[in-house]
Amino acid sequence: MTLPNILTLARILAIPFFAIALWYGHHAQACIIFVAAGLTDLLDGLIARTWNMGSELGAILDPAADKLLMTTAFVLMAWPRDHYVAPVPVWVAILAISRDVVISVFAFTNLARGGSLRGVPSMLGKVTTATQLVALSLGLLMNAQGPQAWQRWFNPWMYYLVAALVLGSGIHYFLRTHRQERPV
Repeated sequence: MTLPNILTLARILAIPFFAIALWYGHHAQACIIFVAAGLTDLLDGLIARTWNMGSELGAILDPAADKLLMTTAFVLMAWPRDHYVAPVPVWVAILAISRDVVISVFAFTNLARGGSLRGVPSMLGKVTTATQLVALSLGLLMNAQGPQAWQRWFNPWMYYLVAALVLGSGIHYFLRTHRQERPV
């Protein structure tokens, strides 16, 4: 068990606490847990690359932890609640979750055909994940703060950016996967 894998497991274990805090309207606590979980994603990757601690387990756990955290956040922040100042539009949540599900299906199909789950994430995929983390963190922070004047303008645009990156990175993933599968 490597340090990056321990951090990834901590991220997975944080998800129920994040969900409970968010569901019951404890937005500040939910924001802190979510940001801490997001930082473990950054940290486990940095440690794995810097000290060559990558592993097969990490190759499976890390993307699974990301998808679990993001899916939980998108579902709960899109769920209609009176105490949300910055809810995620349902259509954005559907796009983000659908993209992750389809990519996961493709990854497991590749595994079933004798391939590996260990892929090299594209820069666009990393930017998309980082943008999702930042936008959801800002949404959680806005919910914790209550309505502010700047939020009326900023709130919808951060989710539009997430939707655009989700679509772009999803298309990029399929084009990249298709190019790799073509015979040479």
